Amino acid sequence: MLIIGLTGSIGMGKSTAAARFKANGIAVSDADKIVHDLYRGAAVDAIEAAFPAVTNNGEVDRQKLSAALIAEPAGFKRLEAIVHPLVRMVQKTFLRAEFERGAAFAVLEIPLLFETGISHLVDVVVTVSAPQEIQRQRVLLRPGMSAAKLDNLLARQTPDGEKRAASHFVVDTGGSIEQSGLQVDRIIATVSDRPGQAYESYWS
Repeated sequence: MLIIGLTGSIGMGKSTAAARFKANGIAVSDADKIVHDLYRGAAVDAIEAAFPAVTNNGEVDRQKLSAALIAEPAGFKRLEAIVHPLVRMVQKTFLRAEFERGAAFAVLEIPLLFETGISHLVDVVVTVSAPQEIQRQRVLLRPGMSAAKLDNLLARQTPDGEKRAASHFVVDTGGSIEQSGLQVDRIIATVSDRPGQAYESYWS
């Protein structure tokens, strides 16, 4: 089984690319969704202990947590130490299920693939990218987003150019959804005969 790591900075079109992988019958594990689930379940108690008063009714209040992290940027390391191992457990379960059903491919959608230093845990890295002005337009349309908040997020992410250079494939999402999808199709065709090593080396 070949493990594909799908990554890219905020607003670059990871969801669009992930949808195309799914349309090709390839299962996708979304790290952001895993974190959302953990904030409603397994990570709540540990986060409340590390960041008092950031939970409500048994769930992490993302706005309160964000405010706490802005006030104390060093808290990101504490948060990562709590969340990342739990995310890996969910991803391992996902990959094991795909392997056991005989899947040829599995996709791990991980926004911070490079930032967390785990690009070696996948066989192929696919980065989605778009011109900076398009990225900013997309992200600033999101509820609660501001230019200052976006700049703060980007400051903690590996620059787009570095991600592109370190990837096996780049999907340009600056055009239409169909154009992006055709690029994903070509990537799948290109790697269809590549043997995967990451699962047995790191996940089995």
